[in-house]
Amino acid sequence: QVQLVESGGGLVQPGGSLRLSCAASGSIFSINVMAWYRQAPGKQREFVAAISWSGGWTYYADSVKGRFTISRDNAKNTVYLQMNSLKPEDTAVYYCALRPGGGLYTQGGRYDYWGQGTQVTVSS
Repeated sequence: QVQLVESGGGLVQPGGSLRLSCAASGSIFSINVMAWYRQAPGKQREFVAAISWSGGWTYYADSVKGRFTISRDNAKNTVYLQMNSLKPEDTAVYYCALRPGGGLYTQGGRYDYWGQGTQVTVSS
């Protein structure tokens, strides 16, 4: 089993920044893809960003491209999401997910393990 624990959420003003972290533990596969998703109240969960094992490949949703950056530190089994120029519409619970093997998929069903989520609220 793999456990994922997110942290770093909170309340921030529009235009501000936050950095989310997701620490993985347990039976972590030697090669995996990690991703961030989010779910706003009353809306479906949506893909935010994904990163390959090496970190050399990343993919972003159009809504966050140029503002968010995904990265990872395999020595710490941790993936990060740096969020800049935050907007009220970025308000959501943010989840990290892990997929054994490769493939930067956007479909949530492709990821086998999920964290509990961390709340991000963008408001003045």
